[in-house]
Amino acid sequence: MGVIKPRRQKGTEFRIVGAGHAGDNSTMKNLLKNIPVKLPEELFETLLQTENIQIERIVSKGHTSPAQGWYDQDKNEFVLLLEGAARLEFEAGRVLSMVAGDYLEIPAHQKHRVAWTDEARNTVWLAVHY
Repeated sequence: MGVIKPRRQKGTEFRIVGAGHAGDNSTMKNLLKNIPVKLPEELFETLLQTENIQIERIVSKGHTSPAQGWYDQDKNEFVLLLEGAARLEFEAGRVLSMVAGDYLEIPAHQKHRVAWTDEARNTVWLAVHY
């Protein structure tokens, strides 16, 4: 039996970006590995990007959103907490405490911020912007 190649419609081309990927999606990677020991700033790594979607790994360790404002994104965001703990705040007053396995969808232009992440361990997020 031969290999079946998926047919892609125009505009569905994708590329995998980020450290070590070089467009090769045949090598398995692990979202919980290769995290620097010291994180002076949050780590944002784009794993896959197309015209309509961006998937990224975010690693926090005691990091929060900038104090001066809220995230106000043009795209919807699906966020999954893979490891650690965090607290999200929304401009409307809602506060969500998250632990590993928790996920939610944040609609475009719903103002939010990361109010707290665990300082003692890595907080690893998988974020899908669409």
